[in-house]
Amino acid sequence: MSELTWYDELPAADRAAVVDLLSETERADGVAPVGEQGLIRLRTGAADAAHLLAVHQGRLAAYAQLDRAGDSAGRQVAELAVRPDLRRQGIGAALVTALTERAGARPAQPGAGENGDTLRVWAHGDHPGAAGLARRFGFRRVRELRRMRRDLVGDLPGARLPEGVRLRAFVPGQDEAAVVAVNHRAFSWHPEQGAMSEADLRERQRETWFDPAGFLLAVDEQDRLRGFHWTKVHPAPAGTAGDGAMGEVYVVGVDPDAQGGGLGTALTLAGLHHLREQGIRQVMLYVEADNAPAVHVYERMGFTLWDADVQYAL
Repeated sequence: MSELTWYDELPAADRAAVVDLLSETERADGVAPVGEQGLIRLRTGAADAAHLLAVHQGRLAAYAQLDRAGDSAGRQVAELAVRPDLRRQGIGAALVTALTERAGARPAQPGAGENGDTLRVWAHGDHPGAAGLARRFGFRRVRELRRMRRDLVGDLPGARLPEGVRLRAFVPGQDEAAVVAVNHRAFSWHPEQGAMSEADLRERQRETWFDPAGFLLAVDEQDRLRGFHWTKVHPAPAGTAGDGAMGEVYVVGVDPDAQGGGLGTALTLAGLHHLREQGIRQVMLYVEADNAPAVHVYERMGFTLWDADVQYAL
C-alpha cells in the first residue's frame, strides 16, 4: 500500500528525491517523464503547481505534478512518473485517481468539443503503460507532439533571407517585449507557447543552457522584429562516450504579417548553421502531429520521426 500526499510547496529534501526519481525514470525509459516547464516549477517552487508524492515501504515510489494555472484554454495539465522497479503494482492508478479528484475532472461526453475536458495528462514517449491507464480511466488521446531529428554533418542549404531583413542576436534587457509580442501573434493558437510572458522569457534566460548568441532575431531596416529562431543545446548525458550534445530547434516564430515569404525556412536554416558551427552533430525539434504543413517542411529539410509525446484528456 502506498501513502499519497499532496504538497503546495515541496521541502528541499523532497525536491532532491523527486529529481533523483525523474532521472532514474528517464534512464529506464529513454525520455524525460516531466517536461522543461514542469522541472522549472519543481525547482523554483512555483505557486501554480501542486505536487503529489507516493511513498511505498518508506521509499519514494512516484511523483505527479498538477499545473493548476492550466493551459491557454483553462485546462489543468499533469505529468507523472513511477519508479521503474515499482510499476504494475497499482501506484500509477493511485496517482491518476488522486489527480482526477484534485482537478475535479469527470469523463467528457462524446462530442464535447475542444474545451469539453478539464484535465489533460502528458505521456512523454507515448509509453504503453500510460496508454493502458488512459483506457482504464476513460481518458481520450487528444494530442500528439512529435519529436523529429536530423544529422548536421551532411549537406545543409544556405539561409536566404527576404529582402530588407537581417539577422542579429537577442539582447537581454532590450528585446524581451518584442519577442513576447511576436511570439503571441505567431502562436495565438498554441496551448503553451502562445502564453509565454516576459517573466517566462526571463526565467529561461536564467537556465544554464541559455545563450543569446543562439537566439537569432530577424529584423527589418528599422530594427523591428519580424521573426526569431531560438536554439538550444542539450549537453551529452553523463557517462556518454564522445560528443553527444544535441541541438534543438527550440522555437521558430514568425510574425503573421511577415509570413509567406520564406522567412520561417530561412530562420530555421540559419539556426541549423549556427548549431553546426558550435560543433553540434545532431539536432531535434518538436512539432504538433496535426500541423501537416510544418511536418512537411521539416521532412523536406531532412528531419525524420524520432518519437512522440501524447496528451490524454478527461
